[in-house]
Amino acid sequence: MTAMLIARLTLAALLCGSASAHALDLGDAYALALRNDPTWQGAIAERAAAIENLAIGRAGLLPKLSYRYNRARNDSEVTQYSQFGDVTTQRDYRSYTSTLTVEQPLFDYAAWAQYRSGVAQAALADERLRGRGQELVVRLFQAYSEALFAHEQISLAQAQRRTYAEQLTLNERLLKGGEGTRTDVLETRARLGLAQAQEIEAGDNLDAALRTLQAIVGEAVGVEDLAPLAAGFRVQPLSPARFEPWRDLAVAHNAELASQRHGLDVAEQNVERQRAGHLPSLSAYASKGISSSSSESTYNQRYDTDSVGLQLSLPLFAGGGVSAAVRQARAQRDAAGFELDAQLRDTVNQLRRQFNLCASSTAKVRAYDLAVNSAAALVEATRKSVAGGERVNLDVLDAEQQLYSARRDLAQARYDYLRAWLQLRYLAGVLDARDLQVLNGYFVAHG
Repeated sequence: MTAMLIARLTLAALLCGSASAHALDLGDAYALALRNDPTWQGAIAERAAAIENLAIGRAGLLPKLSYRYNRARNDSEVTQYSQFGDVTTQRDYRSYTSTLTVEQPLFDYAAWAQYRSGVAQAALADERLRGRGQELVVRLFQAYSEALFAHEQISLAQAQRRTYAEQLTLNERLLKGGEGTRTDVLETRARLGLAQAQEIEAGDNLDAALRTLQAIVGEAVGVEDLAPLAAGFRVQPLSPARFEPWRDLAVAHNAELASQRHGLDVAEQNVERQRAGHLPSLSAYASKGISSSSSESTYNQRYDTDSVGLQLSLPLFAGGGVSAAVRQARAQRDAAGFELDAQLRDTVNQLRRQFNLCASSTAKVRAYDLAVNSAAALVEATRKSVAGGERVNLDVLDAEQQLYSARRDLAQARYDYLRAWLQLRYLAGVLDARDLQVLNGYFVAHG
């Protein structure tokens, strides 16, 4: 199952990445991440280790074949007592024993519980790997979008810095000409310093995001390699449009919930395995043995023995250890059940948060888009009002800051929507690598 899952993910990634041969779009980045992300590779190895629990549990129900051989040199002194006197004989001889045994459990409740536990552990490993695969998509897009957002913040901060620098030049010229004030110069210089600090901060954020992205894809990546957001950003309506179907999807398909349900099954089988300490076990066996001088009583004698029979083992008393182990296993099972309930509630709460964010994104993006247009118009109007003596320099600076904030909030809202859409599908358990194709439609592949 793992090989099929990995093959499907790789094929989907190749399909996603086939659109552009130059830009590192999301499909290209995902294909690299499947090969190079250490967290994903570790999840594959973890699943390979956990799946062996199925074979280990099955082995307890299958026949066991064993062979034992012993060969020794013996030097013994034998004394025979009689009324006529003791007679001592020195014996120097070789002995050997060869035994081949096959045993088949007929009733072993502990082995049966171990097998059922192995089945549950294998299913848990499959769900955990599925969840790690979905997490890879989320982590990849998070780093990819954070890098692009930081780059946009740098561009906005640079544009704001240039505007403030031009305003500062104008204020200084007016001050020299006796038409401006020193207060205007100081105000503009302070805003210029703030813009420079914001540009530096955005640069640090970009470097951190690119390093995170490089750790996932395993290759050096520059922001110029990424595909930026396309013009004409439009929020797609949710399908299904109501929250309840999304909640039902999450309850049925969320990978973390599914893995914890299997973990609860493992805990339940552990209770049964411990309880088997009170139950008898029955097995059939057959053996063939050859021995020669295996003991003093069989000195210089050879035996060929074939045995077939049943073996019954009945535990009577173990000092209370079995009962204690059963109580411990039941407590662990109850704890796993409570953890599952807590995870279910947390998942539903997160799902609701992301659903609300997606549902409100249309109005939010439209509002910020209008805010940008209004802020840009306000800047122009304020500049004209300053020239006419109706406004002062501080009004221009405030209008510029408002425009910068509106553009930043618009970019943030767009990326927040895409992340919320991705998180919604992840929490619902239906996220697939092919969803990257949908996200790729929001970005421009450049040559």
